[in-house]
Amino acid sequence: MDMEIVFPGGKRVDALYKDFTIGTDQSVRGGGEGSSPEPFDLFFASLGTCAGIYVLSFCQYHDLPSEGIRLYQTTKRDPETNLFQKLKIDISVPVTFPEKYHKALVRSAEQCTVKKHIAMGLPEFEVTISSQTENQ
Repeated sequence: MDMEIVFPGGKRVDALYKDFTIGTDQSVRGGGEGSSPEPFDLFFASLGTCAGIYVLSFCQYHDLPSEGIRLYQTTKRDPETNLFQKLKIDISVPVTFPEKYHKALVRSAEQCTVKKHIAMGLPEFEVTISSQTENQ
């Protein structure tokens, strides 16, 4: 999985991935224009949407309605470091959603690969530097 990161101006930093441009910006308070989510917002969203695709897939596989299902993601931060101490995802289902599937739905959300990577302490990070050639 390769991605190119570019600087289109201001405090914007974009990721070029496949045929997509994933835009980020800093908030106005952070010196940006607030035109796109901040990079950490995308990280946060990746956790919720990853759990969401597993919930949706579970419903589709079992021919269960997904209409009205919502995932609510909240965090608790360490007051000293401001880093996440706990991330909670609450799956809100309509009262008509069969209760016999509640635990299985939670287990499906817990299969999120983004969560698994973090829980395993992966990946190893490496940052290097290289010089560009005239053709780059």
